[in-house]
Amino acid sequence: MANLRTAMDSAFWDLNVSSPQTIEGCAKAVPGDPFPMDATVSSKALRIQQFSFFRNGFPLGIVPSLSPTSPSLSPTSPKSFGSFSLQSLALKISNHPWWFGLIGQFRPGKLFADIKNEISNADEFELSTLKDAAKHFIDKSLFSLGLFSQISISDSTSILLSMEGHGEKKRRRKKMMIFHQLPDHDITLEAAWPQLFIDHKGKYWDVPVSLSLDLSSLKSDSGLRYRVGIHKNGGDPEAVNAIDGNSPLSLLPGLCAKAALSYEKIKYLWRDNEAAESLKQATDKEATSYPYDVRLMEPQSALSGIIGGACTAWIWDGSSCSSVDSREDLDSSRPSKRSPLNADLFGSVCYTFQHGKFINDYGDLTRLDARLDICSAPGFVKKVLNGFRSSADVNELPSASPRLNLTFQQQVAGPIVFRTDSRISLESFSKMFQIEDYVCSLSYSFRLLQSGKVVAWYSPKRKEGMFELRLFEF
Repeated sequence: MANLRTAMDSAFWDLNVSSPQTIEGCAKAVPGDPFPMDATVSSKALRIQQFSFFRNGFPLGIVPSLSPTSPSLSPTSPKSFGSFSLQSLALKISNHPWWFGLIGQFRPGKLFADIKNEISNADEFELSTLKDAAKHFIDKSLFSLGLFSQISISDSTSILLSMEGHGEKKRRRKKMMIFHQLPDHDITLEAAWPQLFIDHKGKYWDVPVSLSLDLSSLKSDSGLRYRVGIHKNGGDPEAVNAIDGNSPLSLLPGLCAKAALSYEKIKYLWRDNEAAESLKQATDKEATSYPYDVRLMEPQSALSGIIGGACTAWIWDGSSCSSVDSREDLDSSRPSKRSPLNADLFGSVCYTFQHGKFINDYGDLTRLDARLDICSAPGFVKKVLNGFRSSADVNELPSASPRLNLTFQQQVAGPIVFRTDSRISLESFSKMFQIEDYVCSLSYSFRLLQSGKVVAWYSPKRKEGMFELRLFEF
């Protein structure tokens, strides 16, 4: 089933979106933006845990990724850093209840480009030219390092520390997270300086200081969930790969308290329960009688939905005294202040159809998920009353337009599945629809993990791609 929980989690500041821009492998979604696609939500497994698993399948444990260079880093030659990177787990030390790991990254694309430019710009090919070309092998901008450590204070409490440095940047990324489990709740304290965010247009923003404290409930049998949190932004957000446009209002400096409540329900139009019953009785059978993924073993046709509301209060609005205001004044179409108190309603409805049990090697899985998101009910109502006409007020709120998310999965052979995810923005009656984002991926599922797979995805819009290990995730 499509992940409906994203509808509520995206209203807060700690929803991870997969991204090769950091060694950690994720960035935060911008609150108030349209809900991210399921394919872009980051894996729950830590990146260093994923690399420990990749050691068994990738040559020398080297994992490739694609990540275009920020134009701000090299305005004269945007492609000088190259988009191709190689990452590997260089070191891991584990001694319960503590572990430490080191991930290294190398950019061969930049190396080849720099050597080519050095030779082509030389008047004559001499020994000095070779020496100058050889110096590029020790250029610090080729390398990045990430340090990760976790300490388990108890069975329910753990502390995660991380720091990563990129050779072309002077500032290091640092993060601390404390996670505590209660019987029916999770408490998370997270601090990062700086914190990388990504908006719905694929633009990245660095917030100098980001602090979050959240209490979230587990979903009850009735389908109710709630969440409360406090968040603080410090410093003006900086564009990473955007050369124009204004920063999102939710990233401007300030202290914010937020609460959200949601209700989730599912109705099966028809469902094949034989696969689940046969799995319970297959303890003594061969492994080939098990599905490749227990979450994809039930043919079904179902309707599911979620509805909820969120309330936001800016206790302290630092944007009023921020230097961003001077830039905002240049664009009169953009509001310069946030509302100190805001309430919003959201909802999603999803239809799921699946054929096959994902047990056989061919033709045993075809699945379609179609999810309609109403990210802001008041904004959507205002847009409907305006007849879906484009106006400054409506364009200021990207979540006013409904989004249609389509996910198609097809078994290729055995545990290999091809998947496409697309997000369509229903902006106006004249445009009808606009494809806002698109992600294609190939996954390899492991029977022994019950619901574990290695996913290789690529986003043509962001021009990014990476490998991930996902466990018990849609």
